[in-house]
Amino acid sequence: MREPVKHRIIKLLIGASIIFVAVLIITFNLRDNLIYFYSPSDLVEINLNNDQEIRVGGLVADNSLKYEENSSIYRFIITDEKNVINVEYNGILPNLFAENKGVVVEGIYSGTNNIIATKVLAKHDENYMPPEVIDALQKEGKWQGE
Repeated sequence: MREPVKHRIIKLLIGASIIFVAVLIITFNLRDNLIYFYSPSDLVEINLNNDQEIRVGGLVADNSLKYEENSSIYRFIITDEKNVINVEYNGILPNLFAENKGVVVEGIYSGTNNIIATKVLAKHDENYMPPEVIDALQKEGKWQGE
């Protein structure tokens, strides 16, 4: 081979090697940092390791919300109408959090359908409109809501 062609092939191989190593590093880092989303039924069906970080979504079961006096620990149950997951959360619940409403919790799976939540995200329905938008529409006389 001529010398310039040989240099191009070497540069191409070095570049491809660098890209390959970068893709491997990104793939391994993402795999360790992904948090998977499950429903309560999914958790019952699969076999998860304890201390695995997960997200679970469903409805807050009726009459399941309990609050410990002298602490900020809440306990409640998430259901998908088939199975239930017990949740323990230490913190302030979001304003939209309510029984029979949608919720997503992120936390550590502690086995036997129990989660120690680090985040609680309350869901709203598709008709939700921020109060600021309602006020603006009312001022313009265009509000059609309640």
